[in-house]
Amino acid sequence: MPKIVDHDERRLELVDATWRIIARLGMEGATMREIALEAGFANGALKPYFATKDTLLAFAFSHVFNRTNGRVAEVTAGKSGLPALRAFCLEVLPLDEERINEARIVIPFWQKAINDDEKAAIHLSSMDQWRSMILGYLAQARERGDIAASVPDETIADQLLNMLLGAQIAAALAPRGQAGTDLVDQLEGYLTLLGAVV
Repeated sequence: MPKIVDHDERRLELVDATWRIIARLGMEGATMREIALEAGFANGALKPYFATKDTLLAFAFSHVFNRTNGRVAEVTAGKSGLPALRAFCLEVLPLDEERINEARIVIPFWQKAINDDEKAAIHLSSMDQWRSMILGYLAQARERGDIAASVPDETIADQLLNMLLGAQIAAALAPRGQAGTDLVDQLEGYLTLLGAVV
């Protein structure tokens, strides 16, 4: 009887292998051959799952985004307003090796998205989703009187997104072990400013 292959599980194995290769060798070193070797696949065996490295990268980006959203759902359960916003931001920030490796996947995807409308659309859709979540938390915080700053929520949401995305780049470039050194303090400082009358 032929072995039943779980294609979704195989795709995730390839994504995990891609992360490990990028962490060790960088994006240029993440060839389809290296990824196949890392995952224990024959080189040609990747084609049914990902025809090109670009399709693998797009899948990896979506997987990182979905994994992050899963973690966010866990840490924000039962929270609202600023506590939920803080928990959301802390989960997105690259504060440990897993999330730094996720940043190493996301950054090459962004580079490709500059000249690829399909990838750019995936990125914009993802950021629209996060922006909506942030705006929801901010609206709850305003209702409670926890935000006194006169800056519009739309501007605050954009500032936070820029901070979170910029942190991905900083973490990927930081020396080993120093990526999240000041990120939590920066976040707390920013959230404190939201409570100030400006």
